Amino acid sequence: MSETTSTAPAHTPAGVLPEVPRLPDRLVDQLAFPHRDTYKAMVAAFRDAGFEMCADLCAVDYLTHPGRSLPEGVTPERFEVVVNLLSLSMRQRVRVRVQVPESDPTVDSIVDVYPGTDAMEREAYDMVGIVFLGHPDMTRILMPEEWEGHPLRKDYGVGRVPVQFKEAPGPR
Repeated sequence: MSETTSTAPAHTPAGVLPEVPRLPDRLVDQLAFPHRDTYKAMVAAFRDAGFEMCADLCAVDYLTHPGRSLPEGVTPERFEVVVNLLSLSMRQRVRVRVQVPESDPTVDSIVDVYPGTDAMEREAYDMVGIVFLGHPDMTRILMPEEWEGHPLRKDYGVGRVPVQFKEAPGPR
C-alpha cells in the first residue's frame, strides 16, 4: 500500500471527481481519502458517475492504532468516517475514508445525496460521537437520550450492568 495514485477510474468522466490521495485496495476498485471539506462533493460526484448505492457508512476510533497506513499527504486523525459506495450497473465498489479530528468531530451529512444514510449517520453519532452537519435529525438511535458518552470510543469506560433473569435461581 505504498503507491499513491490520483487518477479516477476509467468509467468516470474526467474532471468529475476532485483530486484526492488514493491507494490501491484489493477489496474495492478505488479507495479515496478526501479532506473533510471535499467529502460531500466527492460522494456526490461518485453518485453522479454511476454509484447508485451507499452500502455502508460507519465511524472508526483509531485511538489505540495511530500508525495505520495512509497515503502521503493525509494526516491521521483519531476518528475516521468510512463510506462504501456500490455501482451495480458497473459492478464496482469504492471506499471513501475521511479523517475526523478529535478536537472537532464533525463532518458534512450526505443524507441529501444518499437518503439511506440517515440511520447510519445517527448510529455513528450515537456510538462514536461524530456529528454530521446538516443531518435532519441528529439524535441518538440506539442508546437512551439521557445516556452520557459514546460506547464505541476506545476510551469509554467499561462498566458492569447487573443482569437479572426472570425466575433465576439464587447463588449456588
